[in-house]
Amino acid sequence: MKISHETFGELKTYLAEKKEMVETALHRYFPEPEGLISDLTEAMRYSLFAGGKRLRPILCVAGAEAVGCPGEDVLPVACAMELIHTYSLIHDDLPLMDDDDFRRGKPTNHKVFGEAIALLAGDGLLTEAFSLMTSSHISPRIPHKALLRAIHLISRAAGHEGMVGGQTVDIQWEGRGANPEVVHFMHTHKTGALITASVASGAVMGGAGESQIQTLVSYGEKIGLAFQISDDILDIEGDSETMGKQTGADQGKGKTTYPAVLGLEESRKIQSDLVQTAIQDLQGFDRRAEPLRWIARYIIERKK
Repeated sequence: MKISHETFGELKTYLAEKKEMVETALHRYFPEPEGLISDLTEAMRYSLFAGGKRLRPILCVAGAEAVGCPGEDVLPVACAMELIHTYSLIHDDLPLMDDDDFRRGKPTNHKVFGEAIALLAGDGLLTEAFSLMTSSHISPRIPHKALLRAIHLISRAAGHEGMVGGQTVDIQWEGRGANPEVVHFMHTHKTGALITASVASGAVMGGAGESQIQTLVSYGEKIGLAFQISDDILDIEGDSETMGKQTGADQGKGKTTYPAVLGLEESRKIQSDLVQTAIQDLQGFDRRAEPLRWIARYIIERKK
């Protein structure tokens, strides 16, 4: 399912525009280092502004736009998703987790600021995310009930029933030769949960009906799993310089991945099926959901 040249151009433009919108908002919302906690704030900013696709906030914006809500209205929550994601990367890179030296082509947070400050920087980003989602930056056009539901969705996706739970399984099953059920649970929770919440929270705040929300949850679950399978494949076949981090690390650490359990060919087939069915989920949506269709196809073809 190759992206056509025309579609790729539209996707590239859309992603660039939305990424710039998110970057501008992040700089507006996030504090500059000052005072006695300047080292901590600098560490938080180091990872937050180290680059990255900004996929989760873009999906939040796209979810809102798909149901007719201006993307600008959900920007604070979209940016909060990036804070949560960044916190998870800082903690994931720590020596007691994956012990990685590079992230997005730069030394990991703990390599620059030390393990203690890196740990606290992650804590700070996570809590700042919830501060942002309940701040005066929230658009008055977002009903309080919808905002509360969005925050609840995000909380569950980030916590022990979502991302944290998936990371726990990842650690516990390292080097143990997991079965397909375990790797599916780990991927859908560690990566898929936050991606799903990004799309769904945007739709909820955008005034989507219940059937639309459930459809976008289904879409998010599929592309979230496909995205992690893509990461697994890129760890084997990707270019370290392009990706900005070491490749081959999963195999070296005995990580539980789809290729390790099912092989590359079967992993690609599962990924392709997930993307196709995710796009089929969007049949009831009009052209305002076109970016979500583009992003689903992009997941397979991305190089980093």
